[in-house]
Amino acid sequence: MKILITGAAGFIGSHTAERLNAAGHDVVGIDNLASYYDVRLKTATLRILEQQGIVVHKADLADGDLQNIAGNAFDYIIHFAAQPGIAEGTGFEDYLRNNVIATHELTGFAQKNNHLKMLVNISTSSVYGIDATHAEDHAPEPVSFYGITKLAAEQLVLKQSRLKAMGACSLRLYSVYGPRERPDKLFTRLINAALTGTTFNLFEGSEKHLRSFTYVGDIVDGITSVIGKEKICNGQIINLGNETEHTTQYGIDCVRELTGFPLNIEQSGRRAGDQLRTKAYISKAARLLNYRPQTTLRQGLQFQIDWQKELLKK
Repeated sequence: MKILITGAAGFIGSHTAERLNAAGHDVVGIDNLASYYDVRLKTATLRILEQQGIVVHKADLADGDLQNIAGNAFDYIIHFAAQPGIAEGTGFEDYLRNNVIATHELTGFAQKNNHLKMLVNISTSSVYGIDATHAEDHAPEPVSFYGITKLAAEQLVLKQSRLKAMGACSLRLYSVYGPRERPDKLFTRLINAALTGTTFNLFEGSEKHLRSFTYVGDIVDGITSVIGKEKICNGQIINLGNETEHTTQYGIDCVRELTGFPLNIEQSGRRAGDQLRTKAYISKAARLLNYRPQTTLRQGLQFQIDWQKELLKK
């Protein structure tokens, strides 16, 4: 299979590219190498992918750069590229451009692809809103620009299935962590603070938040299992995540214990738009994809700690 991955230099996109490449698929990636976080991290990831024979083109979906990607012979497109998170410094225009307009441009490109079996949109539990504890048929109630624009992107993709223009589905991911996690994310910051003796900034009240923390390897299991199941997945929204909930405080305690270092934590004000609880209901994923996450939070955090220790040596 020939597979196009958008956002291939990013956290989950790069892991998915590696897995599919190892399975013998012809993987092509694109990434705009945006400066939302240090571009050197994505550049390092690109080198790893290139060593495995995975070609990643620099292209901006919102600018229609996909027309420069050779050929229209992709069997699958997996769409990770997006403006992530709920950072205070990111304005609505950035979310609109990188999540909505970019996805619209991608669907236009996909419609011209004569071989396409499925456009797989990567969505988020943030579309559910403050309390993301629902099955896929629950009405979305997003409260952040991120969640709102990711929901819009999801609908742009699923529209293609409804109109029978192409096969399409959307996967809603829950609290993914692991090696290559973005530097602004919880566990990357926690582990870095423990290993370097720096201060960790904790948003007020967030230690009580409940999360379905899901190891990236388990998420990639779910994403890649769509391959070959386009008939049963077409038109579907599917949750992917670990059913086990943990408080953020439990995650903090795990990092402290696994690193063996104390954590210097300072609290700041509450973060607007933050989810209070996420719990992945994955009965549909289990039924359609035989999806069963296996990695415990402690196991996954040990993998991430080992990766960050190696990163600090460089």
